[in-house]
Amino acid sequence: MEVQKQKIKKVFEKITKNKQIYESVLLIENFSGDFSCHLGYGGKKTDTPILMASITKLFTSTCIFILKEQGKLSLDDKIANYFEEDTLGSLHIYKGREYTMDLTLSHLLFHTSGLSDAIEEGSNKAKKRAINEDRKISIDETIMRTKQLKPHFAPGIGKRAHYANINFDILGKIIEIVTDSTLGDVYKQFIFDPLGLKNTYLPIDEDDFVPNVYYKDTSFYLPKTVRSIPASGGCISTAHELMIFIKAFFGGRLFNKTVFNELEISNKLQVAMSPIHYGAGFMKISLGGLVTLFMGRGELLGHSGSTGSFAFYHPASDLFFVGDVNQMAKPALPVRLVMRLAMSIR
Repeated sequence: MEVQKQKIKKVFEKITKNKQIYESVLLIENFSGDFSCHLGYGGKKTDTPILMASITKLFTSTCIFILKEQGKLSLDDKIANYFEEDTLGSLHIYKGREYTMDLTLSHLLFHTSGLSDAIEEGSNKAKKRAINEDRKISIDETIMRTKQLKPHFAPGIGKRAHYANINFDILGKIIEIVTDSTLGDVYKQFIFDPLGLKNTYLPIDEDDFVPNVYYKDTSFYLPKTVRSIPASGGCISTAHELMIFIKAFFGGRLFNKTVFNELEISNKLQVAMSPIHYGAGFMKISLGGLVTLFMGRGELLGHSGSTGSFAFYHPASDLFFVGDVNQMAKPALPVRLVMRLAMSIR
């Protein structure tokens, strides 16, 4: 075990030598907890608040799986069943044909809707504004912005997938409609309370703490923006509690994990997100392909966040990796870090 910990430390120290990494935390455990290793940098510890960013999508997926088990929704449901026609009309028009009314919950969960991302694929001004300007954005405004962009393909065509936050923004709203509750209350009922998570929450008002995030050399405080994207990227947690959650997610504590067998299909995401594939609400990254020169084994399952957060499971070694490097300018960095860690401690 000491040899493994030295390898982990070596990889972690190499990452934190990056000039734009000002703080970082890493926690690695096996399922039983017999093996545990944690490292911090810049004062960040396993109980330091982390902006989960897109790891939040695992929470939203959890709620969808639970509601599916309860028979309150189906992945084949048309999303148009949950919204007024005026709200969704013209959301998905591809090559002159409207596909909006064909979109299903499954298309959103697997990122096979073909919809574009209003921030990542909008104008350069939109991306810059998202980083520099802290403002509240409603789901209606997000949908409106998405309507102004061309979809990438017709929903569910072939094996195509395109990562877009709008998919989970809409799923979050559907969860609220089905449960007649706020997403924060649903997270609490389905996830936080059952797992005893005391320091994991969706910020709701100005009194709720939201961590600063770095973009290159500048630290930004974006509480209004974070509160605007609860289902796709707005949750706050710690490495310690994120470890509890990721074990529960893949261990069957929150929902019947046979759902992974039922929904085992995954599709390759856009080139910019290579080598990531996307399955039923979570990322899959093969460690045995060309990108690793076929030197790895198995695959990583979980999620990373654009702010540098990560939560992954490597079944081949029975290890879970969670943590944060807190750098928005390098969204691929947490994935590369976990890949290196998984390959170094075979």
